[in-house]
Amino acid sequence: MTVLDTRALNRATLARQYLLDRRCTPVRDAVAHLCGMQAQEPQEPFTGLWSRLHAFDPQELDEALSGREVVRTHLMRRTVHLVTAEDALAWRARHDTMLRQRVTATYRRELAGVDLDEVAAAGRAVMADGRPRTMAELVRSLEDRWPAPPRRVLGELLVAALVPMVQLPPRGLWNTTAGVRNLPLATWLGRNIAPLPCDENDPVGQQLVRRYLAAYGPASTSDIRSWCGLAGLPAAIKAIRGELVTFRDESGRELLDLPDAPRPHPDTPAPVRFLPAFDNAILGYQNRSRIIDDAHLGMSVAGQRAVLVDGRVAATWTQSDERLDITPLRPLSAPEQEAIHAEAQALAVFHHADTNRVYIATDIG
Repeated sequence: MTVLDTRALNRATLARQYLLDRRCTPVRDAVAHLCGMQAQEPQEPFTGLWSRLHAFDPQELDEALSGREVVRTHLMRRTVHLVTAEDALAWRARHDTMLRQRVTATYRRELAGVDLDEVAAAGRAVMADGRPRTMAELVRSLEDRWPAPPRRVLGELLVAALVPMVQLPPRGLWNTTAGVRNLPLATWLGRNIAPLPCDENDPVGQQLVRRYLAAYGPASTSDIRSWCGLAGLPAAIKAIRGELVTFRDESGRELLDLPDAPRPHPDTPAPVRFLPAFDNAILGYQNRSRIIDDAHLGMSVAGQRAVLVDGRVAATWTQSDERLDITPLRPLSAPEQEAIHAEAQALAVFHHADTNRVYIATDIG
């Protein structure tokens, strides 16, 4: 079985994630290809798309959100993701059990004795009038019936697990600060969520696996599980295994992939790219060694933004008061610093900042 080294896996990831070459792809299609973008920080997907798409215009994402082509909803790993309307409707039922389990595991003591189905039914009844509500407003309408759980816990249970919700614009629009107003996914889209098929081969899971491999492969079954948070995908993988090709990584792990997916030569040049906080190019794997060193794994879950140099995380970046600061994680050569500075200036222009206020720190972070 062919062994793919770390560099080969890195170049495959960059190619699938549109980070090797910017694409001339509509925003909706890019979000679909990426299987969604983690978006609990509302402005971060704009940088993620800017780094992936040629001449990205934030207005296009604004229009996709306002036009209900893409939505912000809790999905993979119980985190807020920006996904297409079609994927939200197709995948939500497959994530229901995981979402419930993650919330109840987090708040096991606070939710002891609470009938989740009763809370879900009550939440749906309140939202049936089609009026958007904040989490606090939704909780206030139910707290007389369930006074014991803390309001925050009851709210998270409702909007993140029990009632499929979307976070409505202007939340998530470009350069806009807005609180979260929730509306049921089916109400916002005017279409029902697809029911979970009673099929032991798990057709929805099969679609998830194929789509994941197209955007992240080659990858192991544990990588797939870490990306979506779903433990019950063995049946889906077994059902489509005959369609897939297999490799090994340098540690001997089996990697699955689509036969015709791009796997560029390991020596393919990789340009500098700026990633937003919580980008799935990093978080979408259980084993993240293909893109980030073990010593820096903590930054990937702490919300630090990353700079890729030669395809790997080599620096972090922040922007405040129209100043863009880069902190290296390793010594950078003069050509690397020049390439980082050029890309940072372009990013500053995108953010309407002063390109003369881009700084690369001399100390290693």
